[in-house]
Amino acid sequence: MNIGDERKSKSQVKREMLALQDLGEKLVALSADQIKKIDMPLELRDALLFAKTIDKGEPRRRQLQYVGALMREADPEPIRKGLDAVSKGLFQDTAQFKELEQWRDELVEGNDGLLEEIVSRGAERQTLRHLILSARKEREGNKPPKASRALFRFLKALSKQ
Repeated sequence: MNIGDERKSKSQVKREMLALQDLGEKLVALSADQIKKIDMPLELRDALLFAKTIDKGEPRRRQLQYVGALMREADPEPIRKGLDAVSKGLFQDTAQFKELEQWRDELVEGNDGLLEEIVSRGAERQTLRHLILSARKEREGNKPPKASRALFRFLKALSKQ
């Protein structure tokens, strides 16, 4: 045995195993589409997708342990990077959603500066004004937010262009 070869303590091995099992639990929490986007061995992907079908109890715990065992055989770095990328994507989607909600609310309240900015981005002025006026009438009449949702969808479609 060389001086450079160091054996890991039993505690260290257990900590690493639990960390990989925790990473597996985070992966199980993702949607099936998100799991498929992450680069990982096929057997691990199948085990994760199967774990999503198990609701609770001992079978789920055993499946998660199996996922942890498969994680020990796989290289965890690409999986961690993929999980981070998915998490950042979710954060960006949430931030964009909140921004669009704010725009919608400001337009309904009468922010003409924002209206002009959105029109300069290529929106049809007449369609946008119609949606804003309908959403205002709904809000004033305490009606269900049908036009408000339509305005939000219009803004969302515009932001994806």
